[in-house]
Amino acid sequence: MARSGRVDLEHARVVATEAAEAAGALLRRQARQTFTVRSKGEHGDLVTDLDLASEALIVSHLRAAFPDHRIITEEAGELVGIASWTWLVDPLDGTNNLAIGLTAYGVGLALCQAGLPRVAVVHDVPSATTWSAIRGGGAYGPNGPLQMKAPTRNHSMTIAWIQGHHVPRDDPVAPALICRLEQQSKRVLQLWAPLLCWVMLARADIDGIVLYQAGSVDLQAGTLIAQEAGIQIYELDGAPFDDRFSSVDEKRSLVAGRPGVAQRLLERVQAASRDGLAPEAVGGRGRATEGPSQRPLPVGPGRPL
Repeated sequence: MARSGRVDLEHARVVATEAAEAAGALLRRQARQTFTVRSKGEHGDLVTDLDLASEALIVSHLRAAFPDHRIITEEAGELVGIASWTWLVDPLDGTNNLAIGLTAYGVGLALCQAGLPRVAVVHDVPSATTWSAIRGGGAYGPNGPLQMKAPTRNHSMTIAWIQGHHVPRDDPVAPALICRLEQQSKRVLQLWAPLLCWVMLARADIDGIVLYQAGSVDLQAGTLIAQEAGIQIYELDGAPFDDRFSSVDEKRSLVAGRPGVAQRLLERVQAASRDGLAPEAVGGRGRATEGPSQRPLPVGPGRPL
């Protein structure tokens, strides 16, 4: 068993992979049977008994290997431990999809050291495939390392839109940004499974992501895999993405894509803000900071995505 202090990150990746794949097997098996779906919160989100079963299984794996680590889960919240090492667990990313029979859902785990993601695992449940990353060690899929693909010239892009559950229906920013993206890209994909979107971006199946006011528990695993695959991520104010985990209540807004693509997406979002969107559309983490990193990125002339 590992104790607080030094952690073998490769061992942590193996444990997280085993936990995610065990949860995936449980979800595939139980999804073929009758399960209970309940409303969660005031914003139309859902929880099922599959979420809870997956969460319990993952926590048992992590506790056996890292008994003193803190664990923060999507459903149970914070499970007390040494805060210098924190596991972020989304036991069922895409619950709304599962509830309507759409086979797009996954499991995600990230291990953070003093808030900085070090290990990430995402398991695509229906396809039984797993992606993982160690900070500074690259991203891996079932066929080995993920390699950055060269962009296709004159290619109209497919962009994933990820929106937080707590964004109200009368929010003026989200529909305006979606409309701008719809006008300037081939397709805007709203998958309802953020972790799978990050894996699709890392694999270069899609071209970019715009994330608006989304929570952190299902963020760090996806962004670490994407960044280790060569994806660039920026806050909407142009600052480089700060991927340190701070709080479950924190909401993030980002753009991401291959080198060049992320800047083009950022340009579109910033242009939409100049056209009259609410100023919070281009905010960072909501903290007052100064310095060159907070200035908007230099962007080139407008051109269709």
